[in-house]
Amino acid sequence: MEVDGCLVSRMHVSDNAAQALALYIRRQASSPFRYLLEQLFFLLLGWIPTALGIGIRAVLYRLLMQMNGIAAIENNVRICYADSIRLGRNVYLDQGVYLHASPNGIQIGDNSFVMHGSVLHVYNFRNLPHAFIQIGANSLIGEMNVLRGQGGITIGNRVYTAPLVQMLAVNHVFNDPSVPMVDQGITADGIVVEDDVWIGAGAIVTDGVRIGRGAVVAAGAVVTGDVPPYTVVGGVPAKVLRVIDGSVSNESGRPVYY
Repeated sequence: MEVDGCLVSRMHVSDNAAQALALYIRRQASSPFRYLLEQLFFLLLGWIPTALGIGIRAVLYRLLMQMNGIAAIENNVRICYADSIRLGRNVYLDQGVYLHASPNGIQIGDNSFVMHGSVLHVYNFRNLPHAFIQIGANSLIGEMNVLRGQGGITIGNRVYTAPLVQMLAVNHVFNDPSVPMVDQGITADGIVVEDDVWIGAGAIVTDGVRIGRGAVVAAGAVVTGDVPPYTVVGGVPAKVLRVIDGSVSNESGRPVYY
């Protein structure tokens, strides 16, 4: 059974309450001291609503994480391993966002937004060498997205994802019917999304995929292979539907807004 990316069967949770507590803390922060410090900040400051709370967190959360400029962090944003998070200038974290950065970190570039309810979850306790999430500048992660970064997720500049998109840079091995799936290990090759990509609502991007520059992924697509630059893909599994070469114009006459 998979819980937050860590196999229950391998957690070796002891009946001893002290050992169980220590295990929990190791899953939340880089040290017991950091756990106490971060939780104190979140208790005192994390709930404050409105622009007042955003202003207070923009100043004081600098003591917890790397912030290159002003970042707007709404109330009720959950953060684990805050010392492994780096926020660029004018980053916006909406209510209900969850960032778990262990161990190689989460980086969010200048002017990028992470919208309500999205989960950016590195959560690497298998000593994977390349577990991280990196988002470029001027990008938007839509509402209720899930990014699992055990294999590393690199997202470029000006990438927009619609609501309910999933990027899952991890997969289970299940080839041996005589061994329980949870004991067969995982693979984690990573996901790369190049600049200027639009991913439609409900699309799923699986491990090992590269989405080329300027590509569009249709709503509901399941992307299991690389997407060429400047193509539109859709379906299950996703296939190229057309090439973006300038030959298709706005023939419907609909107004275009900028």
